[in-house]
Amino acid sequence: MRIGRWLTLSGLVVVIDQVSKWAAQAYLDPARPVPVVRGFFDLQLAHNTGAAFSLLADAGGWQRIFFVALGAVVSLGIVWWLRRLQPHERWLALGLSLVLGGAVGNLVDRIRWGHVVDFIHLYHGPWHWPTFNVADSAITVGAILLIGAELLGQRGRGKQRDPAL
Repeated sequence: MRIGRWLTLSGLVVVIDQVSKWAAQAYLDPARPVPVVRGFFDLQLAHNTGAAFSLLADAGGWQRIFFVALGAVVSLGIVWWLRRLQPHERWLALGLSLVLGGAVGNLVDRIRWGHVVDFIHLYHGPWHWPTFNVADSAITVGAILLIGAELLGQRGRGKQRDPAL
């Protein structure tokens, strides 16, 4: 499979992610949320030194190197996977491209600042979703597409499976 267009999509995700993070850092104050939809959606600057949901955020600093290394290995693995896909595996390629773009977007932050810049805050009443960014959104949508592609692919191969499995 020719992966140029998929890597271009990943690059576009990185650019949109980095521009949005630049704007968040330039115009948002961590102490002052900016309501977008009252009672549901604010823009609020946050710095995450951990992983998803701030996992390991208070680990003492070693997690920066760990997450940079992990992000680099995962990104290279995704590029390798994309190169091996067949032309008909477009949904899988789309999902991988979004995950790759999001991973690289957050990797750039970790290398550059030592943390990931988050600014999208969703909530309802006392329920608050952890603040996230465009890269996180791309990773989530990409993961959903990967699961969907696998489920739809499995459905088509269902009759060919060994019943003992």
